[in-house]
Amino acid sequence: MTGSGSAVADGAGAASVEDADTADAALAGLAEELTACVAGLQAALERSEQLRALRAADCSWREAVSAEARPLIVELVSEALDGLNRAGSRWRREEARSLHAEGLSINAIAALFGVTRQRASVLVRESDAGVVDDGG
Repeated sequence: MTGSGSAVADGAGAASVEDADTADAALAGLAEELTACVAGLQAALERSEQLRALRAADCSWREAVSAEARPLIVELVSEALDGLNRAGSRWRREEARSLHAEGLSINAIAALFGVTRQRASVLVRESDAGVVDDGG
């Protein structure tokens, strides 16, 4: 009896440790992406100030944008937001899965995340492969 009871406990503990490790990796990835996002947005801000200065000097939009080095401001912003969305989605899924593995109910996760019970259930079941979390 002790053997089967500890096998169940050990199995649950292993799943929880694995989920926690995956969530830790997702959080580290999010932190890295936040750093990259801030740097990308800072570059976009500096570029926008340069573009505004050109416009203030009566430079046409065509001249100003044509003179802008690549990546363009819009590309910098899109890249930052896309990367942040991917990392944030992964973190959201792994956080939900880890909380659930530690015994938090789907309803409690939904309340914590401010989403529906159905959305929380999907987050807990989703894997990283081909999933894009729309944040809903």
